[in-house]
Parts: sequence; C-alpha cells; structure tokens
Amino acid sequence: MHRRYQHLSIPTEIMRSVVGISEAGSITKAAKLLGLSQPAISSQIKRIEHVVGGSIFHKSANGSATTELGKLVLTQARKILEANDQLLLLRGATSDESSIRLGMSNVYSQRMLQMMSPADMANICMYSDNSAEIAKGLLDGFIDVGIFLGLVEMPAAAGIDLVAQRDDEVTWVRSRDFTLSPGAPVPILTWPGQIMHDLMIQALERKGMVYRIAFSSPDYHARIDAAKAGLGLTLLPKRLVPEPLMAAHEYYLPQNAEGLSLRTLRLPLQERRADR
Repeated sequence: MHRRYQHLSIPTEIMRSVVGISEAGSITKAAKLLGLSQPAISSQIKRIEHVVGGSIFHKSANGSATTELGKLVLTQARKILEANDQLLLLRGATSDESSIRLGMSNVYSQRMLQMMSPADMANICMYSDNSAEIAKGLLDGFIDVGIFLGLVEMPAAAGIDLVAQRDDEVTWVRSRDFTLSPGAPVPILTWPGQIMHDLMIQALERKGMVYRIAFSSPDYHARIDAAKAGLGLTLLPKRLVPEPLMAAHEYYLPQNAEGLSLRTLRLPLQERRADR
C-alpha cells in the first residue's frame, strides 16, 4: 500500500518553498531565504504543479505572484506546515534545531550503521532508499547530504554540490551452492528502474546472453535474501559483498560491467542554518 500511494505524498520542504516564494516575492529571494539553489526551488515548484495540475505562480512586475490555483495551494501549504510544526513540538523540538538529514543508498546503509556509534548519530536523521530517490531528495531539499550510486560518466545534477567521489568496482554475486544448467537463461535478482538493474541488463545483452528475472523487489535486503536462497545472481559493489554470498566468476557471465561511482553530495548547509 505504501508504494501504491507514495506518489501522492508531498514533502513539507515543497510546502515551505511555496510559502517562501509567496512571502519573499520571487524564486531568487526564496532560494536565499531557504538556503537552496534556484534550480532546487524550481524543481520543487514543477513537482507540486504537476500534482495539482496547473501553474501556481506567474511572473509579475514585482517578481512572482500566485495564480488563483496558487492561492488555494498556498492556503493548504500553510495549514500543512502549521500541523507539521505542531507535531514537532510534541517531542520538544524547537525552530532552531540543527540536525542533518542524511540520505543513503540502501546498498551502503548497513555498512554505515556498523561504522557509526549512537553518539555519531545524535544530530543525524537518516533516510535510506534506492539511489534515484536519494538524488531526488537532494534536489527537492528533503535531504541535506546524500550518499548514493551513480554512473561514472554521469554528471551531478544542477543544484547539487559534489563533495567527494570514489569508483566502486562491481561484481556478480551468488550463493555458494548456486548452479546453472548449460543453456538455461541466467536468473537475475533485480528491480527495474535502478542503476544495478540497468547495468545487469546492458552487460548481458551486450554479450548476447539469455536471461530471466527470477526475483523482483524494490527492497534491497529482500534481493540479498533471494541471492542467499540460491534463486539467482545480482550485481553489487565488490567491497560490499555480504556473507555468505561470493563473487561469481563463471565463464558465461560478462565480467566488464560498467564502472560505478559512490557520490557524496550536499546542499549548502551553512547557508541554510544561518537563515533559520
């Protein structure tokens, strides 16, 4: 049910941008006020306009003014923000709270949790999802810092500052007792629309391999469990192959999958906090 209705949820950060533009009078001023880039603000407005089915701002002599539809959206946005702030007050939150919202690809979340102590996490709110959602969260302002997978040759999106990048070699992985009959389609464990899925399909098709999707789930850990059960093969960063899985070097597998890079990206936190 969560996945089915997920597209109907609107982050409060988008609501803050709507109110910010209305109060500041322009996207430029709102971006400075909220500590976001103009492309990030524009992306948020396009998203809410897609949801409500029309423009909510139009250019005026003084900057940006709300349309008739925009006035309705603005009214609801203020109600949503007021409700959000009231809920935060239930746990004693204050308006100048400065926790960092960390978004992390679920490929890396387990390793990161093993490395960080409760003290390290004291001022961090962690969000884990697939890489595409983490990147989207950065652009929408929902996430301050993002760690996720991206193709080596793919540039960072406008409005996102690249802090660090490292190349991660990938490998096919399988259970220790997995076997494939000669001539049988290669069973893969995947979820369409994700980077690992695209890499697997491209690598297999370049080699002319016949394959079938043996297990499909948006849950990364479910795909790992399927691999441990011996249902098929999947692709992972070589340094993150979990026990008891092992790297697969069977002759029939393409071993030259495209490189991946681990990208650590951020929005300008210092500017955002100074304006709060």
